[in-house]
Amino acid sequence: MSEDGKYQVLVNDEEQHSLWPVGTELPARWRAVGKQGSKDECMKYVDEVWTDMRPKSLRERMDNGAR
Repeated sequence: MSEDGKYQVLVNDEEQHSLWPVGTELPARWRAVGKQGSKDECMKYVDEVWTDMRPKSLRERMDNGAR
């Protein structure tokens, strides 16, 4: 990853986040969330919105087992 490139934030079905260079083909099963900018700007966004690092399927299993 280049420090001076433009990136976009991606998310997958497990609600995991990643940065990806703008203008390149998205990897399979990932979608853009609409946030673009420098690496630092995108990382700040990810830090703000991705507060639970567990995959969605694990969170759901744990929530269902706790009841």
